[in-house]
Amino acid sequence: MNTPETPRVGEQVLILVPEYAAGKIGMVVAEEILNDGKISGNWLVEVAAEKLIVSLSVDEFQRLGKGK
Repeated sequence: MNTPETPRVGEQVLILVPEYAAGKIGMVVAEEILNDGKISGNWLVEVAAEKLIVSLSVDEFQRLGKGK
């Protein structure tokens, strides 16, 4: 899956939901893979300045561009 809508690892995003992380900047770290090896369709996003990783669908964050 390599479409223009596909986030890239290292890309910065604005988290829209869940409420406890909304409005914070994060970085895409990986596509989520389930225990059975299947791709979930979600992306793992590390919340900047916090020890927190959230699993989000592409509708739950806004892409900002490539990170540092």
